[in-house]
Amino acid sequence: MYKPQNLSDYLLKAVADLKQNPDRLHVFLDEGGTRATATAGLSFEYDYVLNLILTDIGLDLDLVFVPLLAWMRVHQKDAFANPDNIKKAIRFEVDMNSAKSLDLSIKLALTERTIVKREEGGRLHIDHPPEVRLNAAFVDDIWKLYDGDTLLAEWAVPKLP
Repeated sequence: MYKPQNLSDYLLKAVADLKQNPDRLHVFLDEGGTRATATAGLSFEYDYVLNLILTDIGLDLDLVFVPLLAWMRVHQKDAFANPDNIKKAIRFEVDMNSAKSLDLSIKLALTERTIVKREEGGRLHIDHPPEVRLNAAFVDDIWKLYDGDTLLAEWAVPKLP
């Protein structure tokens, strides 16, 4: 699986509170399972809830959710494909610590394909293909988030591995 580490690395670069304090990001995989079909191959799909816990961060949730949504559009496009997926794709809870910080738990419904191919001699090869690209790649290399004229955050556009 590549998504948990990929998202973690991405958020550590994109979210200023996490860039300065990487120990405030905790990643858990919950409710995991696999789906395989009755075909002759061994390919399957991981299906899990990625639980991100961000502790003692600032109060502006936009600084987390804008880059998170950008990542999701690259790495989990089907989350936005129909109304049923949209309702379950991203869930969150907030615990207010003080007038200046909060703890945030974000749950993402994710899937990852694992292709298993038999090679000569019975050797099995595993591949984790990236998500199918349904539209053109993001044009910019760097995104900047502003509130009026104030630069709030700046990060690299999410890329497929």
